[in-house]
Amino acid sequence: MPSSLEIFANLFYLAAVLLAARNSVHTWSVGLVGCFLFGWLFFDVQLYADVTLQVFFIATSLLGWWSWQHGQSGAALFITRTPWYGLLLAMLIALLVALGYGALLHHFTNAYAPFIDSLVLTFSVLAQLLLMRRKLENWYCWLLVNSLAVPLFASRELYLTAFIYGLFWCNAWYGLYRWQREVAVLDSSAATAEQRA
Repeated sequence: MPSSLEIFANLFYLAAVLLAARNSVHTWSVGLVGCFLFGWLFFDVQLYADVTLQVFFIATSLLGWWSWQHGQSGAALFITRTPWYGLLLAMLIALLVALGYGALLHHFTNAYAPFIDSLVLTFSVLAQLLLMRRKLENWYCWLLVNSLAVPLFASRELYLTAFIYGLFWCNAWYGLYRWQREVAVLDSSAATAEQRA
């Protein structure tokens, strides 16, 4: 039976993720509450890399909230793409940091599944940074994170959380679809404006 802490953490996170897929700035304020609750929950079950991740999410949610509203020279950001070479480099760095952090957790703590937990941490950081800048590729990173997180959380008997992260995986596909459509509209508008000029 899930605890009330797990239930409320998941409800707030689910709402925030759905808002992100819909490209709503309210994703950040709702997500802050979920971050606090999940930080507490993950500390209780010894997923320390995920506790670290929640601290990161709290800070970046505040920055993302501001950035989405004022990040483009005082105007709201548009959805854009990340160059493939930049994304590849960022993913390589995330992998190396996960291996290093996982080794630290393995040797110096009683962390459960430190390497998988660290992969969830580092690729969530990457996904969050991309989301903050309204980069389309954030959804690919979230797909990877959720694919790792579902079995990790289930293995700690956080079945509700594992189920919700399964929904997040589905939502990441939906977010990718929605954001790709918005980028296509922006690209089409830009092409039309160029033709007129």
